Amino acid sequence: MNDQVHNAEAEGWRTFLKNALRNKNFLVGIFLTGFVLAIALISFVWTPFDTTKLIIADRLKAPNLTYLLGTDHFGRDIFSMVMVGARNSIAVALFAVGIGILIGVPLGCWAAAKRGIVDELLMRSSDIIFAFPALLSAVMITAIFGPSATNAIIAIGIFNIPVFARVARGAALSIWSREYILAARASGKGAVRITREHILPNITNILVVQGTIQFSLGILAEAGLSYVGLGTQPPDVSWGRMLNEAQTMMSIAPHMAIIPGVAIIVTVLGLNLLGDGLRDLLDPRLQRER
Repeated sequence: MNDQVHNAEAEGWRTFLKNALRNKNFLVGIFLTGFVLAIALISFVWTPFDTTKLIIADRLKAPNLTYLLGTDHFGRDIFSMVMVGARNSIAVALFAVGIGILIGVPLGCWAAAKRGIVDELLMRSSDIIFAFPALLSAVMITAIFGPSATNAIIAIGIFNIPVFARVARGAALSIWSREYILAARASGKGAVRITREHILPNITNILVVQGTIQFSLGILAEAGLSYVGLGTQPPDVSWGRMLNEAQTMMSIAPHMAIIPGVAIIVTVLGLNLLGDGLRDLLDPRLQRER
């Protein structure tokens, strides 16, 4: 029996890998995302230059052999700043998505299991949060509690909670009507056990895809908050703050704005393509249509 299970799992992985190699969105997305993640991880142990060190004599240098992506108005190496900025932006987005998953998914599953007043309260609360644009809500929260990376994480995370709650609720509701759930209830299993053993494993694929989408939106939100001075604060580096500092230098050093802008575009594009690819690979209905 165990051999049959292992063989089925191995066959499933082989099928997934074969389909993945045919999916252009997935391949491009995982390459771009992996590249950005690799740069962020490398920055923990090495960068070409110290991003906190000012070299005024080398300010506003164009890309060259010494400074591959040039320098900013303080003489800091932009390549090093992009590496550290990737680390900080990814960290903020990752923790924000984590908040949304850890709080939103249990709430959504609870609403799907209880229905009635619990479900109604969750949906109306979500409507209130969705009535305000995500970035505007984040600006309001960080403006009240002060600008910092931690408050940016909390602000973005708060908006992610109803997103994951709605996704989890909708997916869980479609599972609760299945025959094997009715059999589990007839056998005496409670709502918590059914959710843990049957609901969550069957909605994980949907949550993974939604997570990649919210991750890319988190990158954009963090950059937007840092751009207006409400996100990551100096001496820490952020792509959004790099854009803010570059806006007065566009005519004499356009590379200061182009490079962090490209970094944001590549990261968001990679995550969106990865999400599209995972959606195609993990949704069996789409596989049949292909």
